[in-house]
Amino acid sequence: MTTLALTGSPLWYASRAGGTLALVLLTATVVLGIASGGRAAPRRIGRFEIGLLHRDLSLLTLVFLAVHVVTAVLDPFAHLGWAVSVVPFGASYRPLWLGLGTAALDLLLAVLLTSALRLRLGVRRWKAAHWLAYAAWPLALFHGVGTGTDTRLPLQLWLYAGCLAAVVAAVWWRLAKAGPGRITGRLLAATVATAVPVVLGAFLATGPLQPGWAQHAAATTIPLGGGR
Repeated sequence: MTTLALTGSPLWYASRAGGTLALVLLTATVVLGIASGGRAAPRRIGRFEIGLLHRDLSLLTLVFLAVHVVTAVLDPFAHLGWAVSVVPFGASYRPLWLGLGTAALDLLLAVLLTSALRLRLGVRRWKAAHWLAYAAWPLALFHGVGTGTDTRLPLQLWLYAGCLAAVVAAVWWRLAKAGPGRITGRLLAATVATAVPVVLGAFLATGPLQPGWAQHAAATTIPLGGGR
């Protein structure tokens, strides 16, 4: 456990709790969306009920995500500004990992906006935009792993592993239930479902699980406009 994890301010604890709950809820939303789509939709539960549950989980995700962002910005430790919450990779503190979280937030906000305009966009365009939620999940996962100063805690590692296992299992279950056709999409889904655990495991072994990772990640910067 790091020193910050032991002596963090209430805002730090609130930010980590909000971010963790947002990741868990986003995972549940993604799993439900994957498992209930296409031929894999359950027959004993109506699509209307599934849609309501999916919507409620999405809204709860955004609520805890808002708590995570607001408390992170208000926490004086990292000196984050409000612009960092919507402009990726602009922070001086852990710019890469914070940037991934910002990118995930932007994608989810795009999903929220297009959902509000669903009737005007049409079903086809809305569904295309809705896929952004699936892209936001791995970004949010790597954001949590790379940014969290408590990543080395066993409980946090098990939580990340559980989220990863749930999504990967849902993808493979959906592929097993899928009918013929759409070979390219199925191959892409299988490749991603295989690659994400491998990449995350390699990253953990060479990054957050190594001594001194928290200090190194906090000091790492991304050159912008020729460096700084």
